[in-house]
Amino acid sequence: MGSSRPPYESIDISGAIEHLVQEYSPSGNKIGWLMIASIFIEAWDLYSISFVLVFIEKIYHPSSLMLGLVAAATQGGAVIGALVGGWLTDRIGRRAVFLGTMVMFFIFGVAQAFAPSMAALVVLRFILGIPLGTDIANGYTYIMEFMQRGKREIMGNRWQFMFAVGEVVSIAVVLLFLGMGVSHDTLWRVILGLSGLPAIILFVLRFNLPETAIWLIQRGKFHEAKVVAQKIYGDSLEMLPDTDYDIPRPKLRDFLREIRKDKIRWRATVFGWIAGFMQNTEFTTFGFYLPVLFILLHVSGIVETNMLTLCVYLVAMVSGWVGPLITPKIGQRKLSIYGFGIAFIGLIIAAIAMYTHMYILLPIGAVILAWGHYWDAENCMTISSMVAPAKYRGTASGFSYIFVKLSGFLSIFLFPMFFSAIGKANATLFVSIFSLMGFLAALFILPEIYGFVGREHGENLTGQVPR
Repeated sequence: MGSSRPPYESIDISGAIEHLVQEYSPSGNKIGWLMIASIFIEAWDLYSISFVLVFIEKIYHPSSLMLGLVAAATQGGAVIGALVGGWLTDRIGRRAVFLGTMVMFFIFGVAQAFAPSMAALVVLRFILGIPLGTDIANGYTYIMEFMQRGKREIMGNRWQFMFAVGEVVSIAVVLLFLGMGVSHDTLWRVILGLSGLPAIILFVLRFNLPETAIWLIQRGKFHEAKVVAQKIYGDSLEMLPDTDYDIPRPKLRDFLREIRKDKIRWRATVFGWIAGFMQNTEFTTFGFYLPVLFILLHVSGIVETNMLTLCVYLVAMVSGWVGPLITPKIGQRKLSIYGFGIAFIGLIIAAIAMYTHMYILLPIGAVILAWGHYWDAENCMTISSMVAPAKYRGTASGFSYIFVKLSGFLSIFLFPMFFSAIGKANATLFVSIFSLMGFLAALFILPEIYGFVGREHGENLTGQVPR
């Protein structure tokens, strides 16, 4: 590289990135689905444990504290994974991170089946949570950098649909094993260990994916970026030189300062944090323990409870599919308002069912909650990832996911003791406050950011509001 070449400051890096964001890639949907598919693994692990907790409790008779730790351990690990994984995604690249997470998924997912004790299971599940948190931050970065604006929002919002698919499949497998007469000790081990199977399949499917052109541009690897853009977009990025530059790396400490430069970007990001915490709290308290709750309230037996829960999640799967489809028509803001509002109504109905002992209302409240939740949870990660500058996108996605996983850990860990202390009806009514706070945040904080375009330094932001 000669010394006469222009300085990197004169290269329109921001313009090249914005150009890529607005391009359509024929491979975009395929790549988006490959990233969203990893949610299936998390859903399997998160909700399969809720279906087998009853068996684990009967076999090992753990304390409420230990039972809560087993259920919540992956959430705690995911908090660390989201923070570290987001930073690593920006630091070493998107591709290296997603391949590493799939390997960890497989190893520690399968290892759960061979846990010799409850304590060992807690440790394994905590470690497994680290790649769970990492992969979400990484996957959203891929989606935002490989797909055209308007389409990336729809794909990002599909993560809740994939959650529902994981829930439906895991409970169907539990019912299958119960019907086959598999012993409870074998059943919980096989169910948890099976989470490693989709991980290795995704590793193979993702192996040949290239690094994102946007990350390569941010790192000054212009030659490789042009090659990738030509392969994926059919665009050789003529505005960039064909030689590489040594560009200073963004500093982590500047992340929040960069986000705060524009009020639209900042308000959307803050809403993403609030929505992430509220939506996960509303569901991982009531929804996660739904099978246990049905049994404790004598709504049904174990098999009947699983069948009833399966019906709830089938409705959730429909909601998770419909939400992204209507997002272009109503926008992200109304999707959140409607979602949190519906979830609030569902929780109120569930609380009334418990207060009045009209337990026939409990499944109805659960169905309404599930429909609303799968709307209000869909865009909290999409929004935070989409509005972030490209050089901080992994960090922004990971930081946002911390709020989701932290609330999940606290909710799953503390809720059993909480509803034992104040009663199931009071606890359910209390949880509805989180849906109400999410509703108010969507109403007063979130600007409409569907079709968002932003300069890399926070100026000249625009949005395309649906009509």
